Amino acid sequence: MISEAERLDKLDKIVEELIERSPSEPIIVEGSRDVKALREIGVVGIVKTVNTGTGIINFCEALSAEHDSFIILTDWDRKGGQIAHHLQIGFESVDAKYDTQIRARVAMLVKKEIKDVESLPSYLERLRESVLMKAPNDRRNRYHRGKD
Repeated sequence: MISEAERLDKLDKIVEELIERSPSEPIIVEGSRDVKALREIGVVGIVKTVNTGTGIINFCEALSAEHDSFIILTDWDRKGGQIAHHLQIGFESVDAKYDTQIRARVAMLVKKEIKDVESLPSYLERLRESVLMKAPNDRRNRYHRGKD
């Protein structure tokens, strides 16, 4: 079992990766609350919701006309898994590249605590607070992301 500090470090690296990749690789999420959550943790790049009413194949076709690759970040509950699977099929049908590894890594780190993207900001904040309380004074600044 990994420590909270290690979990926080891994999640922070994933968030940094999303921030770096999202300007050129759209992040696909389920709904508007997921978009809001990603914005709250610092993702300013392209985030698209799959719930557009057009169907997954049409959604994938339209996006692949604008971009070459995508990050699938649906929730890690059963429904999110089904949507991720359908997105994979849709992107494969239009020969687009997609990444589901970030979703898998996040799920592995948080699955026992939260089940969806929209819960990430509050989970990260709770985790930071917990790590901060346990960290020696000389390491507290490393984990502190306060609102100055």
